[in-house]
Amino acid sequence: MDSQSSGLKILVHASTWFAPVLLPLVVYFLSSDSDVKRISLQALIFHFLIGILIGVSIFFSFILIGIPFLIIFGLMAIISPIKGMIYATQNRHFQYPFLGFIK
Repeated sequence: MDSQSSGLKILVHASTWFAPVLLPLVVYFLSSDSDVKRISLQALIFHFLIGILIGVSIFFSFILIGIPFLIIFGLMAIISPIKGMIYATQNRHFQYPFLGFIK
């Protein structure tokens, strides 16, 4: 694995804090590396899925049942990209939660 693909993977994982939709899309369409494309697609779907789950949890927080889910999904939204960045620096394989089916 070259340093450019490793750098792109780190950038895609870090995009959760500054461009969660735009950057994975751009990298997906411009990269020729299949592993980088897989990570970009997973990151994009993960951001959408976590956004929906957090939104539903916020809605249900008004009747208190959503608070534990809000905490869990919020932590997943923070921890998963960090774990992905660490794995990318070590050239290890990473799968986002819920998205193991995207190969």
